[in-house]
Amino acid sequence: MTASSVEQLRKEGNELFKCGDYEGALTAYTQALDLGATPQDQAILHRNRAACHLKMEDYNKAETEASKAIEKDGGDVKALYRRSQALEKLGRLDQAVLDLQRCVSLEPKNKVFQEALRNVGGQIQEKVRYMSSTDAKVEQMFQILLDPEEKGTEKKQKASQNLVVLAREDAGAEKIFQSNGVQLLQRLLDTGETDLMLAALRTLVGICSEHQSRTVATLSVLGTRRVVSILGMENQAVSLAACHLLQVMFDALKEGVKKGFRGKEGAIIVDPARELKVLISNLLELLTEVGVSGQGRDNALTLLIKVVPRKSPKDPNNSLTLWVIDQGLKKILEVGGSLQDPPGELAVTANSRMSASILLSKLFDDLKCDAERENFHRLCENYIKSWFEGQGLAGKLRAIQTVSCLLQGPCDAGNRALELSGVMESVIALCASEQEEEQLVAVEALIHAAGKAKRASFITANGVSLLKDLYKRSEKDSIRIRALVGLCKLGSAGGTDFSMKQFAEGSTLKLAKQCRKWLCNDQIDAGTRRWAVEGLAYLTFDADVKEDFVADAAALKALFQLSRSEERSVLFAVASALVNCTNSYDYEEPDPKMVELAKYAKQHVPEQHPKDKPSFMRARVKKLLTAGVVSAMTCMVKTESPVLTNSCRELLSRVFLALVEEAEDRGTVVAQGGGKALIPLALEGTDVGQTKAAQALAKLAITSNPEMTFPGERIYEVVRPLVSLLHLNCSGLQNFEALMALTNLAGISERLRQKILKEKAVPMIEGYMFEEHEMIRRAATECMCNLAMSKEVQDLFEAPGNDRLKLLVLYSGEDDELLQRAASGGLAMLTCMRPSLCSRIPQVTTHWLEILQALLLSPSQELQHRGAVVVLNMVEASKEIASTLMESEVLEILSVLAKGEESPVTRAAAACLGKAVEYGLIQRNQDGE
Repeated sequence: MTASSVEQLRKEGNELFKCGDYEGALTAYTQALDLGATPQDQAILHRNRAACHLKMEDYNKAETEASKAIEKDGGDVKALYRRSQALEKLGRLDQAVLDLQRCVSLEPKNKVFQEALRNVGGQIQEKVRYMSSTDAKVEQMFQILLDPEEKGTEKKQKASQNLVVLAREDAGAEKIFQSNGVQLLQRLLDTGETDLMLAALRTLVGICSEHQSRTVATLSVLGTRRVVSILGMENQAVSLAACHLLQVMFDALKEGVKKGFRGKEGAIIVDPARELKVLISNLLELLTEVGVSGQGRDNALTLLIKVVPRKSPKDPNNSLTLWVIDQGLKKILEVGGSLQDPPGELAVTANSRMSASILLSKLFDDLKCDAERENFHRLCENYIKSWFEGQGLAGKLRAIQTVSCLLQGPCDAGNRALELSGVMESVIALCASEQEEEQLVAVEALIHAAGKAKRASFITANGVSLLKDLYKRSEKDSIRIRALVGLCKLGSAGGTDFSMKQFAEGSTLKLAKQCRKWLCNDQIDAGTRRWAVEGLAYLTFDADVKEDFVADAAALKALFQLSRSEERSVLFAVASALVNCTNSYDYEEPDPKMVELAKYAKQHVPEQHPKDKPSFMRARVKKLLTAGVVSAMTCMVKTESPVLTNSCRELLSRVFLALVEEAEDRGTVVAQGGGKALIPLALEGTDVGQTKAAQALAKLAITSNPEMTFPGERIYEVVRPLVSLLHLNCSGLQNFEALMALTNLAGISERLRQKILKEKAVPMIEGYMFEEHEMIRRAATECMCNLAMSKEVQDLFEAPGNDRLKLLVLYSGEDDELLQRAASGGLAMLTCMRPSLCSRIPQVTTHWLEILQALLLSPSQELQHRGAVVVLNMVEASKEIASTLMESEVLEILSVLAKGEESPVTRAAAACLGKAVEYGLIQRNQDGE
């Protein structure tokens, strides 16, 4: 029983492997191993598993499985060859050669083994030549860079560039590392010269990239503290280069050696968790050090945002987040609560507090239970109390600023902080202060509190009159603009609901006009003008405000210029305003029956503004495109700032989708760089944001030439987002558009088809060929028709025991002409490339002759041509099939078609008859016909 089951599972695995289902084959082989196979069977099963892993490009596992097969049978030449393939891919050429030499000794006449041995031998010789030639180059470059007598700056510059380029290749990076390179690079860092420091840092990036042991050795030589301290330098370029190096080091420590180095290179045994904590601890210390530049502090916060929280909630381990909260929460709050102007305070930029808010928000979101969240609240409240109580006015300002930081980040913590005794009262009191700095802190806190549901009613009752008073009486624009934003927030509390008006008719238009006036005033600093955009982000819920705003070319120009400035904290507000103007937020038309029921029950019914109807929205989109909205958004997507959060990315994705809704606008979007900007939005962010960006990409790929829209290598990055739209959780429209876009891509090149296959799209496309909706079914069939040009897809059709060919034959006889075209086109292509399929067509359905006759008699020239090509392929494939066709009405139809005017159809029909004559199935008549 066991032997029979093992053999059955092995055969099942072999069939699945032939069909391209490598995961299924792997499962079958594993089940067979679990049944207690004989040593000989075990060797076969392990080498088959190795073949699966090779196909799935998991070379480490392929090597392991092949080694297990060799342990069972040392003369298993297939296992030796597969292990050599895996070792070659892993870069371990010397070991691959040994296996290939063994293969050749076992089968001396095998040309495949001989060719593989020559190929790997050539690679080894090339590597040796390269390594020997770089020895002298590395030494010479360091001599030039470290020579104090060397006056030629051009020579030094060239040497530094060459060093960086050499380090980008792993062989070059290893050569620099082995040549005492880290110590020499340390000397370059010690010079304090900007160019040399940049060259050293960029070279270190190459040395540490994806290599854990070299990273640990580099940190050991340079010192973790030293590397982190470079981050805090005043020179922005050096600080950014250090930030990049630290990011690479973090990645190497977290993911280990990706390239699978063995021997000396991987010999250092380290505890990655310990090394990570040492680096993070130094970053936290840097946050509160006096003398650290504001840019350096921002870079440290950016690194913490990227490194500390879990990448996915599926990862159960959030211990790093808990450790950072315990060790560094107070330090992060100190940055978030710092005041920008007073001497003696920490140096911060306009973006520092926002970065601190984002980090706090990500840490809070990474917590898994109430106990962890309660600890976070307690630490925040204790910190705020320590400043609020017994520290005088300066302490109160610091505490209020910290509350503002929390309200912009983890708002639950901010709301609880507002409820602390005396905090809200102090905010209200300080709004009336004579000192501008004190007023600014208090008014900003009031504004951030106004956006939170718990406090909105309190502020509406107690703060509106105060904000109005500040707006009317203050002589300082910085105070007036903030008061105005507070009023904007309260005025837009009803969102898009036209019936929920907070202020009198026309008040929101007046507020928006003043916001636009401040926005366009370039004499005001960018930090203050940002508040005007904040106000518009709230007021543009009102359709009248949207209409006025998009008609104001000067305001749009000022908005887009501000989005490109160094004031990165404005990005979310700009994106929010654009979402409102394009109506790209989620809105569902209420069910009329439910509306009537709500009215009967005297419940509130949301109303849409008349100017929010599609015609108005489309007109606003045209104005935004004319004003250059795509260029501005493209710049926003490129930013490296942590302010470009996943939520912000989602807003931009929503706007892009609205901009490409109309086919005539897509050319403008592509021309201004929209295609390039959408790719990163579709690959990173919230699920909703990624889906909307992917749908926008699909729309662009449908109506324009994908090679022009996504030039160069970029076109291959589009495939994964499009395949993601095929999942069942996406809407029917998204499925349809993805299929149409993939059809266009699949028709371009074999490399693109291979990319689509690698993303495992074929089973999903096949599933949609059975879809009830005729347009989705047709699009899936067209996509499969283009994919059928690939050998792997042809193999799937040719594999025994499947109904793929039957489906194409049946669809060729459907009433839907477009579906007929797609199916018969695929059938024509497959029967041409795989003649063996011709003999299976009569087996798949008894109606095959009727379907072919219907194609030949179709009034559509295209369908006639497809039918004639299928018949010609079948006639050429087999005399037996040709005989069956000539005994039917097909002969008469072909005879008539062959007499028609010269066309592809007549030529194909004549070729069919000529082949039948050749077989002796029919004869020419006296007229030679």
